[in-house]
Amino acid sequence: MNTTELKEFLDSKVLEYNNPKFIDSDPIQIPHRFSLKEDIEIASFLAATIAWGNRKMIIKNADKIMQLLGNSPYDFVMNHEGHHLDAFDGFVHRTFNAEDLKYFITSLKNIYLNHGGLEKVFMSHASEHCMQPAIHEFKKTFFSINHPSRTLKHVGDPNKGSAAKRLNMMLRWLVRNDQAGVDFGIWTSIPASKLSCPLDVHSGNVARKLGLLKRKQNDAKALTELDTALRKLDPKDPVKYDFALFGLGVFEGF
Repeated sequence: MNTTELKEFLDSKVLEYNNPKFIDSDPIQIPHRFSLKEDIEIASFLAATIAWGNRKMIIKNADKIMQLLGNSPYDFVMNHEGHHLDAFDGFVHRTFNAEDLKYFITSLKNIYLNHGGLEKVFMSHASEHCMQPAIHEFKKTFFSINHPSRTLKHVGDPNKGSAAKRLNMMLRWLVRNDQAGVDFGIWTSIPASKLSCPLDVHSGNVARKLGLLKRKQNDAKALTELDTALRKLDPKDPVKYDFALFGLGVFEGF
C-alpha cells in the first residue's frame, strides 16, 4: 500500500472501531460509569494502570477497585484516612497488589491537594510536540512523597526507555474528543496532536506489518518512530489510529 491507500485503509478501521460498541469490551467502560470530571480521570488512571493481561480480568479487577472506593473515587481519595485503606488488603491484579493500590490512593490525594490535580500536572510539563516529557515529570510528582520501592514499576517512564503504554492510553481517553462517545475529551488544556499511541504487543505487531514501525522492541524509541508515522497520516489526531491498530490486532488477528 502507498501512503494514500494506507491512510484510507486505517481511516476506515478507525470508523469501524471508534464507536460506542467498543466500550463494552474495553477497560474504558470503567470511567464511563461516572459524570464528575475528577471521578472520570481517577477511574481512568486506575483502570489504565492495571490494563495488562486478560481484558476480562482487567475489567473485573478495575470494577473491584471502584467498589473499594465506594464507587465515588474522587470523594474517597480526598476524604479517606489511613485506616480506610485496610479494606484494600487482599486486592491483587497480576503484580499490582494492595500495597501498590494504597500508595496510589495516597499519592492521588497529594496530587489533588498540593499539585492542582492530574490534568494540571500533565499540562504543566507537556512539550511542544508530545506528552512524553509530561509523563516523566508526572512520575516524579507521583512518587514525590514517601513510597514503597516496589510500586515504582507500575508507572512507566519514557526517560528510562518505557513506551508508557498505560499512561498514553489514559491520556487518549481523557484528552481526545472523538465525537463518537468513546474517548472523553475532558482535558481541554492539552491538544490531541500531542498524544501518542498506546504501544503494546497488538498495536506494535500490526504497525510493523503495515510498515509504520521497524524497531522490534515496544519501547520509547519505537513509540517515537510510530508517532512520526502516525502524525504524517493525521497531524491533528494521530492517536485515533490506536483504534485501527488495536482492532486489527485483537479482533481481526491481522
